[in-house]
Amino acid sequence: MKNQINILLKEACERGLAEGVYSGVSAAVSVIKNKVRYRGWFSGGLTRSDQSGAPVQVSTPFDLASLTKPLCTTLCTLHLIASGKMHWDDAALSLLYPTLAQDKQGIMIRDILTHSSGLPAYKPYFREFDAQSSRDNMHPLLKKIVKEPLQYSRGKNCLYSDLGFILLGLLLEKSAQIPLDQLYKKNIIEPLHLAEEIFFMPSNSSVQTEKTEMAATEDCPWRKKIIQGEVHDEHCWLMGGVAGHAGLFGTAGGVLNLCECLLDCWQQRASHPAFSNNLLSYALTWKQPGESCWRLGFDTPSSGLSSSGRYFSPKSVGHLGFTGTSFWIDPEQKVIVVLLTNRVHPSRENIKIREFRPFFHDFLMEKICG
Repeated sequence: MKNQINILLKEACERGLAEGVYSGVSAAVSVIKNKVRYRGWFSGGLTRSDQSGAPVQVSTPFDLASLTKPLCTTLCTLHLIASGKMHWDDAALSLLYPTLAQDKQGIMIRDILTHSSGLPAYKPYFREFDAQSSRDNMHPLLKKIVKEPLQYSRGKNCLYSDLGFILLGLLLEKSAQIPLDQLYKKNIIEPLHLAEEIFFMPSNSSVQTEKTEMAATEDCPWRKKIIQGEVHDEHCWLMGGVAGHAGLFGTAGGVLNLCECLLDCWQQRASHPAFSNNLLSYALTWKQPGESCWRLGFDTPSSGLSSSGRYFSPKSVGHLGFTGTSFWIDPEQKVIVVLLTNRVHPSRENIKIREFRPFFHDFLMEKICG
């Protein structure tokens, strides 16, 4: 079974390389069959497309982008709820910024996690700042976000929002009294021995990482260079490289191991010291009334043409990252698929990933679960 998975991953990933979907890729699959877990990996291509590119290895870290939302910010929220420091229905913005407009005072942590807060999806605030990475930029950015008019009344719609998770990340830091990257490392990642596989890269960190071994992302017109070894997201970088909506780096194996832990906790085969299995299960299954596909911090396969393809069950959870990353966890078929690419290298105008993702997942699932 393992050899079959490896062969399938190689064929699918090499098709993406041949079609110019990305310059580098690292992917992994985990499946439980007859109570035995099988895993497969593939890494290929180059970390960047110019003469400085190095072969992508299994150990190559990729910019996980918005996978930060479920794999860090949501899990840290679960930990603080389990610790009694937060609650799903806390008035999130009021705790963070006491002087708020009336329509924002009722926005809860639950609303942010389900992207139903009313906050806009995105605003290019970074253009109003000098291109310098510093935590000193956090509070000026916070003020801009909380002054932003709501797009709709809280809970009345669903609009995927980076802004909500930026605020939630800052609220986690305030509640825990430590920076988000330290909260995450100590409570979520270190108990799983994954601190070298999934991590933030703060711009003020004294840790020297070999940046040329990391997958490059965009040739950024604002920073005037190809981004490699620092976070791609402009607002996360502006705030010092650590934020609630983006900032994580990781290997395919690290993301797979974390997802295996989540699936095993969900299905009562394991436990995590940071939160209870019941609390995790609540987050992965709670659904607000209406048509939203969001659970608490996690996405589900959308109806029609989903990026997860046609074969993941409706109970599946996952997430996409702007840089070309994704993971999907199917509790019914006990399958996990992780796809890490640098599709924004050297330009975000490359949108071939949109057609590739459904093909990739269908190609694997037809053979593994068919």
